[in-house]
This record gives sequence, structure tokens and C-alpha cells, in this order.
Amino acid sequence: MSRPNSVDYWQVLGLEPGADAARLKRAFREQARRWHPDLNGNDPVAEERFKRVNEAYAVLSDPRRRQAWEAGEEPWSEAAGAEADPFARGFPDFEAYLDELYGTAAEDPAPATGPVTHSPPPPPPVPAAITEETLVELTPEQAVAGERVEIELHDGTLVEVWTPPLAGDGWRLRLPGLAPGGGDHFLHLRVRTSEGLRVDGLRVLFTLELTPWEAALGCQKLVPTLQGPVRLRVPPGSSSGRLLRLRGRGLPLGDQRGDQIIELRIMVPAALSEAEEALYRRLGELAAPG
Repeated sequence: MSRPNSVDYWQVLGLEPGADAARLKRAFREQARRWHPDLNGNDPVAEERFKRVNEAYAVLSDPRRRQAWEAGEEPWSEAAGAEADPFARGFPDFEAYLDELYGTAAEDPAPATGPVTHSPPPPPPVPAAITEETLVELTPEQAVAGERVEIELHDGTLVEVWTPPLAGDGWRLRLPGLAPGGGDHFLHLRVRTSEGLRVDGLRVLFTLELTPWEAALGCQKLVPTLQGPVRLRVPPGSSSGRLLRLRGRGLPLGDQRGDQIIELRIMVPAALSEAEEALYRRLGELAAPG
């Protein structure tokens, strides 16, 4: 366990320097309950904070260690009473841990006279880590060159991020630890044009929808590109998923220029007329073996 001399143990327990033993014990109970790993299973930092709380109490409640720490010396030296890491083999149950530390009957006694005071309830557990996502829309030119993006986090903090050059539509950029509870914040990049072109580096992607007869017989279709529409010849017997290439119709970068890739997708009508249904049945009969 790391024990830097620069740690302010009073601050770890939320106390003013010089607090008496009763307040020290009460603060330790509250902080130990708040950060015990069993009570904060989804908090990735709870384990280290619980160790720090235990460390602070061990120093401040022990006269030799406290004296060494206040003198700027190492409170875990042999002279101050060093001991092995008590959590090297995991963490005990919270109540069992307090029983072992104080004894089962070691509750703070209430004052015999005067008004009864109640300590405030312990702070709520740290929320479980969650994942957040922000949609970032880029033009094809911004995606190729890299773009400065400013996003606002859940707590109002503004973060400046540069997207990597040659980014593509659908990319997710991870910003670790910026979501509540220490979760990750993702930037979801969208690089598309109004005509349905999608950018992936220097390549441009487009999905061309065909009817079954257009795919079977072949056809010519007008497709958009970044330089304007072009006429594309679809070969007969094309199946869904087939890729056709338009060379040099992608994005430029220096002496390079990408291609445009067209994916064919066969679309079946959602509703058929009686005549269309009869034709499809006839096609099925003709295609049946024997």
C-alpha cells in the first residue's frame, strides 16, 4: 500500500487537525462505511479510498505514528510500529471489520446528561460507473483533416478533443473516466452527406437499393458521388452484398484519392399485388429442381 508523507490524514477523515478520540472514531466509522468495497461494488476507486481511510485512522489513533507523521517522518517505519498490509488478501465484511477493530461492544457511549445529539447520516455510496455518448457530426473534409470538437460533460465541464485524421462514419472515440462514477465517455462520429454517402478515411461508401428484377436482369442506375451523380451499370445476376467500385470518386489527400464503394442491396416489395404474387409463385416453380 502506498503511504506518501504528503497525505493529509485529517483531511482524509474530514476532520479539523487535533480532533479528539471520539470524533476521530466517529469520522472513521462514517468514512469506512462510505468507502468499504462491499458497499461500493461498482466503484473502481472505492478500494483505494478505503485503504487510505484505514491508513489515516491507524496513524492518527496511534501516538507514535501520529508523532512521526506530524514531524514529517515516515509513520510506517519500524520505530513507529510498521505492520503488513492488512488487506493483502482482500477485504473483510464491513461489520466484522469494525468488530475486529473495536470489539462488539465498542459503540461510542451517549452522554449521561445534556441533550442527545445525532451524527448526520453517512454520505450516499458513489454511483455506479456509467457510459455516456455524444454524437459528433463531421463533414467529409473535417473527417479527413481532423477536427477540433468541444463537448460538454454531465457536470457542465467543457472538454476540447481533436478527432484523428482519416476518421470514418461510425467510429467511436473513447474518453476514459469522464462519465459519472469513473465511466467512459464516447464520441460517436457521423460522417454522411444528405445523399446518403458515408465516409471511411479516403473511401466513400454508398448503399444502392435494387428490385429483384433489376438485380437479376442488370440495369443502369444514377448514383451520387462527391463530385456529382454518375451512371452506374449493374451487371445481370447481381446478389445482395455485391460491391462495385468507382475509381477515384473518393476523397483527396495530397496525391492520393480514394475510391467510392457501392454495396448492392436487393429490396423485396413489402406488399404484392395479385399479379406480382402470381409472378413470384411462377418464378418459384421454375426454379424448383425437377
